[in-house]
Amino acid sequence: MQLNLNVKYIFLMLISFFIVTGCASRDERQEQVNEPWNLIFEDDFNDDLSFWNVWYGGAFNEEIQLYRPEQLSIDNGILKINVQRENISGPTSIFDSTPKSFEYVSGRIESKELFGPSNIDGNREIRFAARIKLPFGHGMWPAFWSYDDPWPTQGEIDILEARGGEPLEYQSNIFYGSTPNINTNQGTERFYEIGQDLTSAYHTYEMIWRSNSIDIIFDDQLLYTYQANNNNNINNLFDKKQKIVLNVAVGGIFFIDQNSNNYADSSTMEIDWVKVYKR
Repeated sequence: MQLNLNVKYIFLMLISFFIVTGCASRDERQEQVNEPWNLIFEDDFNDDLSFWNVWYGGAFNEEIQLYRPEQLSIDNGILKINVQRENISGPTSIFDSTPKSFEYVSGRIESKELFGPSNIDGNREIRFAARIKLPFGHGMWPAFWSYDDPWPTQGEIDILEARGGEPLEYQSNIFYGSTPNINTNQGTERFYEIGQDLTSAYHTYEMIWRSNSIDIIFDDQLLYTYQANNNNNINNLFDKKQKIVLNVAVGGIFFIDQNSNNYADSSTMEIDWVKVYKR
């Protein structure tokens, strides 16, 4: 009888221990969520583009635009990426100076500073946010995203990709691969039917990046949470850093219709501000 009582006592003590430690872990997680965000980067586009590298050259994905600095302008605190139909020759990409013919001119900027979450206290979550009015017009491919080279070994997070001819919706995506130029993620595209014209007004697009999940947020409303799994490799993105990118591509594999004669002749993407927080 004495042995049974001791066993019961030990059993109850173990249960109490796990309950207490489990509650403590939940409290710690909740405490982190309740911690305030610390602003670590902000550009209101009141002056210049000194925080950014400006792309000159073509890109990828069978796109038909030449990115050049002349297509970027700042007007009353708004960065404008101006897209125009124009037959022009320029570098194939920033990595390849071979001349190539393009049908459009557009703009692309990449932040000089890189950001990403880590195991350091106060840096376990990173939040990217931008207030944007999307460009209207078939063939326009605006994007707000992040990555680093060699692609996709440091990951790519598409916070916002849209088609100018479908102004009521946008999508997000995640890319990763341990070998350069080979993406191993599967089934990571997510589509969001917003039900309002994203090209007629400014909206806030956000992403919160953690070790085991990524949140996609629109105008302070959570649209979707990617939970880490073998298809999205979010766990492999943790403790890496990425640059922020804003651009408007034209045409390419993002569109079923690749006949550029059907595309808009011009359009403009407007960015009010970009911010990065951590906690």
